[in-house]
Amino acid sequence: MNKKSAAGRVELEALPGYHIRRLHQIAVAVFLQETEAQGVTPVQFAALQSIANAPGIDQRSLAARIGLDTSTVAGVIDRLEARALVQRNASPDDRRVRLLTLTDPGRALLRAVAPGMQSAQARILAPLPRAERAEFMRMLRVLVEANNEHSRAPSSTA
Repeated sequence: MNKKSAAGRVELEALPGYHIRRLHQIAVAVFLQETEAQGVTPVQFAALQSIANAPGIDQRSLAARIGLDTSTVAGVIDRLEARALVQRNASPDDRRVRLLTLTDPGRALLRAVAPGMQSAQARILAPLPRAERAEFMRMLRVLVEANNEHSRAPSSTA
């Protein structure tokens, strides 16, 4: 797949990883543009939405669900808790485990961010013909699921 010249040059344009990294940069930038008023990052959104989808989830399970290491997710939760968007409660079964729930402001933020988040997703896919968008998403899922084990923080949903 690499196009090497006689001088040993590698053309970045021929590397899927190069394009994936660039698309990630673009996706983050578009998300931040569309959700600027709410002041939430894509990772914070993923955490909030996952907590909304599974109230009472513990931090370790949340980290696995969104593909983050546990120390990174702890920092994300610290910032969300400081904004009073998430509440940590001790588990009745194990006081060392913290269970996460959204606060009323957290639920309100998710509702407020939804239109911008949806707009960001639409903007990212807009260059593709409508008929190819589902196929692109299918192929992305195949790549993520097949390579999940190689991640520093494999996702439990992949």
